Amino acid sequence: ISYDGFTSLAALVNPHPALKVAVPMNPMVDGWRGDDWFHNGAFRENNEPYIYEQDGTRDNSAHWWTSNFDDYDTYMSAVSAGELGKRRGLDQMGFWRKLVAHPAYDSFWQDQAVDKILAAQYAVHPPTVPILLVHSLWDAEDIYGATAVYKAIKPYDKDGLIHITLGPWHHGGAIEDGSNLGANQLHFPSDPSLYWRQRILAPFLAQYLKGDTPASAIATVTAYQSGTDQWQNLSAWPVAQPNTRLYLHANAMLSFIAPTATESPFTGYLSDPAHPVPYLPRPNQPVCYAAGCVWANWLASDQRNASGRPDVATFISESLAAPVTISGQPIANLVASTSGTDSDWVVKLIDLYPDEVAGEPWMGGYQLMIAADIFRGRYRQSLEKPEPIPANTPMPYRFDLPNANHVFLPGHRIMVQVQSSWFPLYDRNPQTFVPNIFFAQPAQYQKAEQKIYHSTVDASFIELPVVKP
Repeated sequence: ISYDGFTSLAALVNPHPALKVAVPMNPMVDGWRGDDWFHNGAFRENNEPYIYEQDGTRDNSAHWWTSNFDDYDTYMSAVSAGELGKRRGLDQMGFWRKLVAHPAYDSFWQDQAVDKILAAQYAVHPPTVPILLVHSLWDAEDIYGATAVYKAIKPYDKDGLIHITLGPWHHGGAIEDGSNLGANQLHFPSDPSLYWRQRILAPFLAQYLKGDTPASAIATVTAYQSGTDQWQNLSAWPVAQPNTRLYLHANAMLSFIAPTATESPFTGYLSDPAHPVPYLPRPNQPVCYAAGCVWANWLASDQRNASGRPDVATFISESLAAPVTISGQPIANLVASTSGTDSDWVVKLIDLYPDEVAGEPWMGGYQLMIAADIFRGRYRQSLEKPEPIPANTPMPYRFDLPNANHVFLPGHRIMVQVQSSWFPLYDRNPQTFVPNIFFAQPAQYQKAEQKIYHSTVDASFIELPVVKP
């Protein structure tokens, strides 16, 4: 799992003849595009303690210390992530120095991206080792890697050796009790983790390690469909391409119908770095997987705390009369402007539950994230070469959201939230263009007027991979 999953993938590069099978689980694949360290250029600031403890001593005996009960206050105190690292001694650690020296998607990151490495190899030497990639649909740490590898290498699989599972888990949840994602969050009618271990993992390993002939080989893709709560055996992933536009509208509306000339052309909000949007209700606690920690399941947490803020633009559809099924990777398409010269854009696709849910009262009105991610605006033209954003000018931003396999049920509504901070999960954008945000100075953090456009000329929408009935 995680960096051990990275190790499993590394073993597939020029594999040893004795390697019989590989099961990379939630692997760290690309630390800049969407695993562990950055997401589309935004730095995952609350990973600083992990870097400190992993790189500080060989035996992990040096521990990050706590100065505030609320992590939000800890990360606000030093203003920039680079300054906090300096105060805590991270400048003494090799990985940290490399990380802050490479904030863009340059060769440092591209050359170690395992999906690119394996694709280059398999283009010449097709895979010979059976592989079962394991992806968690609510993975708070490595939600990018497994599906990126599958997409990169499956075209070279001539012998049907490469498989993938997409399960309703957090990071590593496939080997734990998987009956729920948090005590008062998403519950499943049975344990998907146990099903996967018994019905998918065990037969797969028995076939290639014991030589057993399974009654029926596992499917190329096994995917849990949230909403209907059932496993699916599929021949390919994704099932659907992003083929249906879900448009943002004035008056907080969301619709499959394009905007008209009669409605207001934009929705605005003020983004203030002095008061960033918390990724969880405060107090924010450290990254932790012990009993009682909220980190592991935070991607499934209720988003009502954000939807009630004036610096979060919220758009909601009418109640659905028929189910909407998505199986693939949604794509955010924003047309947005900022009064600053740099900006982050967070887009969240949400299943808004009915006001009352029979048998699960805690799910009444619940706002469940199905796919969400962040994009650092300075990379809109090039991931390698950042540049300022023209102030007060509508600009297009197009970026992938994580894979989803979900049914929005009748009576539910679809919600989209857009915001410009997600703190302290990600470092704050000063909203003033600086060469390296790690070293941004306090005076460079400025308020910015943000506008999300939804006109006939500048339409914002989510491309959904809708499976047609």
